[in-house]
Amino acid sequence: MTGPTAAARPAGSRPDATTAAVRAEGLTKVHGRGDAAVTALDGVDVCVGRGTFTAVMGPSGSGKSTLLHCLAGLDTATSGRAWVGSTEITGLREKQLTRLRRDRIGFVFQSFNLVPVLTAHENAVLPLALAGRQPDPAWFDEVVGRLGLGQRLHHRPSEMSGGQQQRVAVARALLPRPDVVFADEPTGNLDSRAGAEVLSLLRSAVRETGQTVVMVTHDPVAASYAERVVLLADGRLAGEVHAPTAESVLSALAALGG
Repeated sequence: MTGPTAAARPAGSRPDATTAAVRAEGLTKVHGRGDAAVTALDGVDVCVGRGTFTAVMGPSGSGKSTLLHCLAGLDTATSGRAWVGSTEITGLREKQLTRLRRDRIGFVFQSFNLVPVLTAHENAVLPLALAGRQPDPAWFDEVVGRLGLGQRLHHRPSEMSGGQQQRVAVARALLPRPDVVFADEPTGNLDSRAGAEVLSLLRSAVRETGQTVVMVTHDPVAASYAERVVLLADGRLAGEVHAPTAESVLSALAALGG
């Protein structure tokens, strides 16, 4: 990837509720109690604007996956507050969280998480089917066309390559037109070519359809597809890289000891 060299910038600006797709204030997550307590997140303030592609990076154990899971309602924060759009998710009951995740959030994981007995088509529309909804035909055709899945819709996961399975997972995340797509190491099990295809598709979803994507990654090349990289260290915000390149991200991580 090419682009302007970017340096890590201090992170400390207050979240802007008026333009946020996702935001958090004072988000803290502690595992265990007493002497065994481990602080995974330590008072994190972060804001992700609508229609942006943000990567979250940091050294191993920095809290990046914990942050994503708390922002997505997959994990419960110990304290602090988090919002998806104008909806505060901290404090929601499990049934309310389930409905929010189903209707307003898309997920792409490293392990694909496809249902083995379902076809690519059935996996892609599964969240909509569970919600009792039908995919918009024009949007379905557009997503499937962009992802190159037209010839694979009747194949099961075992009949597809890793890259093809991940493209099905991306389709599953995009078809309900969620407010936010959260991606946790989406290229971790892919070769470089398949990984680049998935990242390009996520970036095009942001640029062409105004989707919001928040991605956790350890890969500086993957992070260079984003518009902004949020850096974590020891559970705290440690800086940002804007208009990232692989080189600028590596430099910022090196400064953190990552």
